[in-house]
Amino acid sequence: MKGFQTKKEYTVKELLCRCMIFLITVAIIVYFLPREHRFNYQFEINKPWKYGLLQASFDFPIYKDDGEMRSEQDSILRDYAPYYRLDRQMGQEIIRKFGEDYRQNLHAIIPLSYKHHIEHLLTIIYETGVISPNDLAQLRQDSLSRIQTVEQNTSNQMAVEDLYTFRQAYETLVNADTVHYDKNLLQRCNLNDYIKSNLTYDASRSETARQDLLSSLSWANGFVMNGQKIVDRGEMVNQQTYNILKSLEKEWDKRSGTATEKRLTLLGQSLFVAILIFCFMVYLDLFRRDYYEKRGCITLLFIIIVAFPVLSSVMVENAILSIYIVPFAMIPMIIRIFLDSRTAFVAHVITILLCSIVLRTSYEFILLQTVAGLAGIYSLRELSQRSQLLQSALFVTASYALLYFALDLIHISEIDQLSTHRYWDFIFNGILLLFTYPLLFILEKTFGFTSNVTLVELSNINNKLMRQMSEVAPGTFQHSLQLANLTAAAANRIGANSQLVRTGAMYHDIGKMMNPAFFTENQSGVNPHDQLNYYQSAQIVINHVIDGLKLADKYNLPQVIKDFISTHHGKGLTKYFYISYQNEHPDEEVDKEMFRYPGPNPFTKEQAILMMADSVEAASRSLPQYTEESISALVDKIIDGQVQEGFFKECPITFKDIATVKTVFKEKLKTMHHTRISYPELKK
Repeated sequence: MKGFQTKKEYTVKELLCRCMIFLITVAIIVYFLPREHRFNYQFEINKPWKYGLLQASFDFPIYKDDGEMRSEQDSILRDYAPYYRLDRQMGQEIIRKFGEDYRQNLHAIIPLSYKHHIEHLLTIIYETGVISPNDLAQLRQDSLSRIQTVEQNTSNQMAVEDLYTFRQAYETLVNADTVHYDKNLLQRCNLNDYIKSNLTYDASRSETARQDLLSSLSWANGFVMNGQKIVDRGEMVNQQTYNILKSLEKEWDKRSGTATEKRLTLLGQSLFVAILIFCFMVYLDLFRRDYYEKRGCITLLFIIIVAFPVLSSVMVENAILSIYIVPFAMIPMIIRIFLDSRTAFVAHVITILLCSIVLRTSYEFILLQTVAGLAGIYSLRELSQRSQLLQSALFVTASYALLYFALDLIHISEIDQLSTHRYWDFIFNGILLLFTYPLLFILEKTFGFTSNVTLVELSNINNKLMRQMSEVAPGTFQHSLQLANLTAAAANRIGANSQLVRTGAMYHDIGKMMNPAFFTENQSGVNPHDQLNYYQSAQIVINHVIDGLKLADKYNLPQVIKDFISTHHGKGLTKYFYISYQNEHPDEEVDKEMFRYPGPNPFTKEQAILMMADSVEAASRSLPQYTEESISALVDKIIDGQVQEGFFKECPITFKDIATVKTVFKEKLKTMHHTRISYPELKK
């Protein structure tokens, strides 16, 4: 009963955990999805309409295009004259100031007749109006030739060229009558001090006048009625259709965003996302339930499934570049490298469907991304070199381009109607796909995965740990090299990860570096076990597993490599010392645990292959002669014994796989231990 309660509690806990994953994933994706119905159709003039039949769902005007509107505005604004307030009082004050200056200083420079002359000219200038340089520049920029001068309640229209600028006013004062008035005397009077602008721009009246003129301008040149056909698939988008589509886009943006519409949209989006996430979790439960037990796997999957829909929603909502530059093929490639192909494809399809609801061109998007994802999975089945990623990027880009070209051909009637701008998006997409390589390193460190690239780097015999092993324990190093080749051949034959088992074989005995002389492959005539009892010898041999794990921690080896170190003997016995002790003490009950490796037993195919190969390769060295019968008998005896002792009960390896592994070992051992012919001596 107690065991049943524990199982039930675990099941409830697991169920709650999955419900939390489901709710959090759905909530994040739905939160970022746009609520407003956007006009996401993409169209160009003189290009075919790629979507289905489009009908008007409401009445709306056909707006004139921007060029036509600008032309009509420019035409109607030719009669526009901005308003300026004319301040005559300023002219009187300046003339009064000039009179005071004359009495104080200027009477010594010019006679009284000059004073009357200047005052007369200033009166004319200020009654006409003096405009500031900034206002004049603005009038010329707006190509305006007339203004309305306002004085109290009256206004008069004046040509801009009739107004006085500061320079024109000064030249008028100095050059108006050079026959009767000396120009040099006038210049000595500092007449610039009496020139100021008395025309002030009246923004309120000017804008009112401008709007009155524009109000007579019609912004539409027709109407589309509710239910009226606009365009159908394959029809050319001419200028008239283009204007109607642009008008529909404007009206669509105006009408979207009501509270009821947003609530219905939210409900639909939540239901859609929930169904897809539920389907993915059902797939995992049916085919990849072990991923739920691996925190790194489940976290990576759902981060990817959340990240790309969120990115797509942000890009579409803010109109940031094209959605086709996003390297969606990165999804199946990453999952394929770290997990498996089936999960990679299912996760890719689910993610693409989630992203598609923010797009109007969903069918085209889904087709392109699905084919690109398949191309990514096929081209990167096993990443071991950086050049493979470049090949995959080229393959994915070519897949995009070819499929889009095929879809384009379906919807056109002439070859010159082909669209070319989308191919630049595909090229940029391929460039971004190259960033998968540095991203793999980040994901490995974050989620605890180990890619084939890392395994290849670790299996390099020139790295520090391998070089040290070849120097300290050369016999163990050679044993590991032979084991690497033996296990890789067997893994390839039964469909296991050959690179993983090869690397695991290279490192499985690194613990022997701590006491190399206690292992026969490193001895040269002297056996230190002769000075120890069987218990002590057994502990030293057993400790090579524990020491190996310590070295693995020191050199930051991945967990999958540590698993090979701990499982290559499983929970087996150090049989030589155990049997020897039992033979010497037949009447004594022997404590087997003193002679047992810490384990655990192998729990993957690759670990099982390494355990079988390690025992077979070591035992084969003690054969008195290498014949086909002796090698075959040895392989059968050792592996059958391991099966009978239950070492592979927790391992997903079949009897058929074991039989295949036996066959490979027999073939390889015969090759490794083949006899050479003896060369004859030359007779003298």
